[in-house]
Amino acid sequence: MKTRKLLFALVVLLGSGHAGFAQQKLSLEEAISTALKNNYDIRLVNNEIQIAKNNINPGNAGMLPKLTADYSRGGSNQNTVQTQATGTERRTDGARSTNQSYGAALGWTIFDGFQMFANYDRLKELQKLGEVNAKGTVIATVADVINGYYALVRQQQLVMATDTALDISRMRLTIAKNKLEIGRGSKLDVLSATVDYNADTSLYLQQKNVLRTNMVTLNQVMARDLNLVFEVDQNMKIERDLNYTELSGLAQQLNPALQSAFINKKIAELNLKQVKGQRYPTVGLNSGYEFSNSTSPTGFNTQFRARGFTYGVTASLNLFNGFLQRQNERNAKVEINTTELNLEKARQDINAQLLSAYQNYLTNLDLLKIEKNNVDIAKQNLDITLEKYRLGSISPLELREAQRNSITAITRYLDAQYQAKLTEISLKEISGTLNIQ
Repeated sequence: MKTRKLLFALVVLLGSGHAGFAQQKLSLEEAISTALKNNYDIRLVNNEIQIAKNNINPGNAGMLPKLTADYSRGGSNQNTVQTQATGTERRTDGARSTNQSYGAALGWTIFDGFQMFANYDRLKELQKLGEVNAKGTVIATVADVINGYYALVRQQQLVMATDTALDISRMRLTIAKNKLEIGRGSKLDVLSATVDYNADTSLYLQQKNVLRTNMVTLNQVMARDLNLVFEVDQNMKIERDLNYTELSGLAQQLNPALQSAFINKKIAELNLKQVKGQRYPTVGLNSGYEFSNSTSPTGFNTQFRARGFTYGVTASLNLFNGFLQRQNERNAKVEINTTELNLEKARQDINAQLLSAYQNYLTNLDLLKIEKNNVDIAKQNLDITLEKYRLGSISPLELREAQRNSITAITRYLDAQYQAKLTEISLKEISGTLNIQ
């Protein structure tokens, strides 16, 4: 019987499908895979990682020699007056002088108080920091995809539930009109049924609009065509056996924010090593080859030419720079203390987030059981009430009340289910265990 089929559709939240959604189906795995490939935040942070990798080389750390080539050419055209010791003047108009030189110079700092080695290690840590930040971006994006996906699951089920309620209101309106035609009903019942039918139609249209808006949001996170329309799975599987102690231990090892704070502490320690390295002398080697050629008709030598190699050793030591060395070391130590405080703060923040999320998780699981039982009771009540209404033994108001109770029970159950899923995702995100495959 049609009535029975409509009632059975009310239990869509238990996992049943619906023929009204004929679009292409999108699985959660496909949504995550698409986001990992297309999401702009992930692509941008990957570019930053590539830059950090490119920066890790001995030359950037100051370990390798520098070789430069120089070339210069110039000249002059002058009118000169030369007065000799004997008092004789010598005038030259349009005296043309030329000079030209070229060569190569090699410079290599072989010791700088171990600053170059500390800088090289710092570049490695910066790469690790970029990778950790990228991991955090990926996890946050995957969490957004999962949240958006299950928001669609919830909304899709709400649309189906309101569609079923609309069918019942349509049936009620038809019965009221039929009763009026045969003289057993009243115009008031028809008007009341029409108002309720219009209200349910409005609610159905609103729920469909929210569903479409949620699709746009998920398409945005996946960085694909915003106009794509699709269907998602009906089931919202919730893990009910997450363990707080296990999650807490994993969070200390895998949480990106905690890893980032730890790496920042190491970078601050390397910065102190670089600053202390300025107390040591800097020793460098230099060598080169140079060729020069010049002409000057008014000089002692009218032409000069030279070529050959140059070499040498340089050393410098900072003896006093206005107490800046001591100031820089103190500031570097303060920076280490700051990173240690940030690390402890990150641990406390993560523990607080995890504990709050776990408490919400347990509460939502309990609420889920209660709301599931309410849905079953509300369905039975609507089933009995609808049958009595068809037999004419109850008023339309009683049917409407049972119908409202059923929709309310379904909505609360779907909300409880969705909130439980959100807290599950939050726990995995905080602990760094969210599956990104």
